[in-house]
Amino acid sequence: MYEKMKLSWFSNLKGDTLAGIVVALALIPEAIAFSIIAGVDPKVGLYASFAICVIIAFTGGRSGMISAATGAMALLMITLVKEHGLEYLLAATLLTGVLQIIAGYLKLADLMRFVSRSVVTGFVNALAILIFMAQLPELTGVTWHVYAMTLAGLAIIYGFPYVPVVGKSIPSPLVCIVVLTAVYMITGMEIRSVGDMGELPDSLPVFLWPEVPLNLETLMIILPYSLMLTVVGLLESMMTATIIDDLTDTRSDKNRECKGQGIANIGAGLLGGMAGCAMIGQSVINIKSGGRRRMSTLIAGVALLLMVVFLADWVSQIPMAALVAVMIMVAIGTFSWSSIRDLKKHPMSTNMVMVVTVAVTVGTHNLAIGVFVGVLIAAMNFANKVGNIFYIGSEETDEGRHRIYKVVGQVFFASSERFGNAFDFKETVEKVTIDLSRAHFWDITAVQALDRVVIKFRREGTEVELIGLNEASATIVDRYAVHDDPEAVEKLMGGH
Repeated sequence: MYEKMKLSWFSNLKGDTLAGIVVALALIPEAIAFSIIAGVDPKVGLYASFAICVIIAFTGGRSGMISAATGAMALLMITLVKEHGLEYLLAATLLTGVLQIIAGYLKLADLMRFVSRSVVTGFVNALAILIFMAQLPELTGVTWHVYAMTLAGLAIIYGFPYVPVVGKSIPSPLVCIVVLTAVYMITGMEIRSVGDMGELPDSLPVFLWPEVPLNLETLMIILPYSLMLTVVGLLESMMTATIIDDLTDTRSDKNRECKGQGIANIGAGLLGGMAGCAMIGQSVINIKSGGRRRMSTLIAGVALLLMVVFLADWVSQIPMAALVAVMIMVAIGTFSWSSIRDLKKHPMSTNMVMVVTVAVTVGTHNLAIGVFVGVLIAAMNFANKVGNIFYIGSEETDEGRHRIYKVVGQVFFASSERFGNAFDFKETVEKVTIDLSRAHFWDITAVQALDRVVIKFRREGTEVELIGLNEASATIVDRYAVHDDPEAVEKLMGGH
């Protein structure tokens, strides 16, 4: 037990500490911006980021992943805040946490296995594009000083690792923030800083129970929002966990992550914060800055609170250009550049899933819609491919009085029409044997297709024999087939 705890928490103290500080600095303007998007005070996003980060460090299923207030969640809160106010948002946050815990116990994270690699790649690329696009307002209509500072920040980020002795021991994003802040304070140049984003809180968060009526009407108001927040939050968290798994070549417990996110959101709601989830940008910053263990997530949350409450005067001096440079690094590092090269090698269907996922996610700014559309297209492509791996051959016996059809492949909704069209109902034979030993029936549509074939042959006066059904196919055919029920036959074939 002690060894396991030591590995999870204390085996990378230096890297986790420095990475956590970098993440905390990057979280501050993001949390403020997301609060503004949701229409609430900046401290709501900052307190949420602190609470979620700290709690998920203990309860989450993926070490080194950063969770906090996010833009995807903030977008879903706008209408609720506008129509009902902050207290209902806090109540919705608590309910979101409860629903996420239930999802964890129901093991809904196991559904991630239905998300194809092309959808994950599209999700990653879309997030990289969205992260970059989010920086454009800071680079539009500004003086040359901003561009110079941003370019200098990128030069430090990518150049500092090559400095002998210290280059590998100190995260270059941290060096970028410190150096550009010093330059900003010394020169006094007129550019935006963190302090211009919004007022930082001057006190620690306190326990808050939402002041809303505890009745069915309140539940009906917050439930639709909580359901959306639950789905989007878990989806983004599960996808981010998959990406961090790949970056670190380790595995995460996604069902535990669902429960952990739920507990963290309940904690955020009770401390006056909004609902949040995993953040791919900050998680990538953490990993690239050397963070690997739970300690990095804990330090990020604690450092965030200490900075905004006790070091606000210093934090407010951080130029936005420095953080823009860090986020551009994240966008560049997050984007799967190999997916561009692989467009020529991969099948058109795979490329289409990836491109559509990117387009829908970027177009709607809704990660859930983008991933849903990607999964839907991938499923349709899969069904089409499996449906095409299908063949029915036949042979005559007994001097033309008996024909044997041999069915090979999967019979389901995508191949049922081909199944029905493969038989010659006008051929004059006394008996037809349908050999299904190399076929499998999957759904009601397939059973109905078999019913129609049997019934049509019988109407032509042909004896029909089914042989070779495997156990699973026999079960579904025995349960739902109607070709031996005269009344059901008339109902099924009534319009034909």
